[in-house]
Amino acid sequence: MSTSPHLFYFTVFFFIFFFTHTSATDHIVGANKGWNPGINYTDWANNQTFYVTDLISFRYQKTQYNVFMVNQSGYDNCTTEGALGNWSSGKDFITLNKSQRYYFICGNGQCFSGMKVSVFVHPLPSPPSKSAAVAANASSESATPLILHKGLRALAIAAVPFWIGWI
Repeated sequence: MSTSPHLFYFTVFFFIFFFTHTSATDHIVGANKGWNPGINYTDWANNQTFYVTDLISFRYQKTQYNVFMVNQSGYDNCTTEGALGNWSSGKDFITLNKSQRYYFICGNGQCFSGMKVSVFVHPLPSPPSKSAAVAANASSESATPLILHKGLRALAIAAVPFWIGWI
């Protein structure tokens, strides 16, 4: 019985995607309230965890507001002098590329009304080592079914070509 190279590539792609797929989080500033005056963005930011490659997005009326990325002095004093970036589309998506503190303000004077946010971006967590994962599974009964379920599902899917005689 001959095997299709397409099936082989599909199987390889599936395993690579299944075991390595991660996605960045899009943090919408102000959640459903958006980028507007009168919102406590410090509270919003304190309830978020930002990682490298995550997005921070600003949603606002583009004719009324804008976004400037500034340094700490610009943030503290609500000034755009020496801004590191600026956006005005009304739907701005900014990738957080480095582990550092980022500062954003509205540059049309609304910064003084609270339209400013500072976020700290954490490095991506390292994948757990094999021994750490085994130890975590041994100490956590609730994690075992999920890990076992994912492993069995992957094994079952990988075995399908063998079961139906494709390989």
